[in-house]
Amino acid sequence: MKKYFRRTWLDIDTEALRDNYGAIASRLREGTQIMAVVKADAYGHGVEHIVKELAKCGCSWFAVSNLEEAMQVKNSEPDSCVLILGYTPPEYAVQLALNGISQAVFNPEYAEALAENARENGVEVRIHIKVDTGMSRLGFAYQDSEKDSGAVELIADACRLEGLYPEGIFTHFACADEENGEVFTRLQYDLFLGLIHGVEEAGVTFELRHCCNSAATVIYPEMQLDMVRPGIILYGLAPSEFIGRSIKLKPVMQMKTVVSMVKEIPEGTPVSYGRTFISDRAMKIATVPVGYADGLPRNLSGKMKMTVGGVQVPVVGRICMDQCMLDVTGIENVSEGMTVTVFGSKNTVDDIAENANVINYEIICGINKRVPRVYLEDGGVVAISDYLETK
Repeated sequence: MKKYFRRTWLDIDTEALRDNYGAIASRLREGTQIMAVVKADAYGHGVEHIVKELAKCGCSWFAVSNLEEAMQVKNSEPDSCVLILGYTPPEYAVQLALNGISQAVFNPEYAEALAENARENGVEVRIHIKVDTGMSRLGFAYQDSEKDSGAVELIADACRLEGLYPEGIFTHFACADEENGEVFTRLQYDLFLGLIHGVEEAGVTFELRHCCNSAATVIYPEMQLDMVRPGIILYGLAPSEFIGRSIKLKPVMQMKTVVSMVKEIPEGTPVSYGRTFISDRAMKIATVPVGYADGLPRNLSGKMKMTVGGVQVPVVGRICMDQCMLDVTGIENVSEGMTVTVFGSKNTVDDIAENANVINYEIICGINKRVPRVYLEDGGVVAISDYLETK
């Protein structure tokens, strides 16, 4: 097993990932598949190894944001099925087709352009029609069954285009993770089913109908249809506290660093940029090599804790680009090279996110590429992703 640079790193618990997948699978209706959302480098967890682990669990479908991400998945698991949720330039129709990658189609103009490029190159691209039932992001607009009734024929026409194969149809819920979001979520779902019925009456059918994100997968099982698209819950985090009360999850990621220096400072000593913190007594300060360039938000300065020797200690002074300082006064045996937990079981990702006034997605997706991902099983290292490794 290759070594990694023990400056700052992520521990990725593969057993927790598999347990979360199992918890999701156990909630599904018979015949419903899982499309694991692994965009943004599997939410910062490292797509190559995450895809391989999920494939071992029986997952064959993966969702990504763009073509580059789709190729990462295909390189890891060549036999996998991949859906690109976002935009791919139509001139890449050949690459989509030759790699068996499915593409979201969200308006007539894009459908025409993609089909034209496919025909010119003698290929057929598998597509999933994206329907906008309330996000107002991408999709054929269908937020009102009367005003948007023309969407039925537009979608049917797109699906009949030579060069395209209409494999699936999907929508995305806007507020399924909110405690007061049920009425709107059910409205979106009813609109989606109504549209599908209309398109089927026009002679177009789909193998795969899907609308459930993480939240809906957990609390609206009747909406699971042919496939669900869990994302954040795969990684052991809930999209909201409301959802977290409904499913038991195991966080997959912990962030670790080490003590690089320990020093004693007298009363009245400023710490870090701007002199925003000045010691009110003699203190012991530990410097750790993790900062906002690693993905630790600077606005957590003075608002978060890390774990040293099993004890939670506060960050003091401003978080720097590559370093920050901890108050370890009163803790014995703190020394250079000692492991520090930035976030984990005690100071969780959710704690970090709340203190930074962001969502947990932002924290885990924001971990910089210079931070190695270390994959663990039974407490031992089974793989390492080091994006800065020199060949």
